[in-house]
Amino acid sequence: MPAYTRTLLTVICEAALEKKLLADLEALGASGWTLSDARGRGSRGVRSAGWDTDGNIRLEVICARDLAERLAEHLQDHYYTNYAMVCYLAEVEVLRPEKF
Repeated sequence: MPAYTRTLLTVICEAALEKKLLADLEALGASGWTLSDARGRGSRGVRSAGWDTDGNIRLEVICARDLAERLAEHLQDHYYTNYAMVCYLAEVEVLRPEKF
């Protein structure tokens, strides 16, 4: 079973950013993503789960490394200063590379 390397970009941020982030991802060339609610505690305190604007979301994109880096740089440039947001990249192996 051959596996192919791609990059997973994970973004955890305020749910209020959902629509803006999805528009950004589409404009920058991401072909798909997974979005879920998230909860946790960080430097800005405890965040509850839920789909209202008071919660957090976890956004995941699997794509080529160069696109993942462009997306992460865009998010850092446009949102890090004013919003609670964490982004990280990880190498993953996928079985259907044409999807990513």
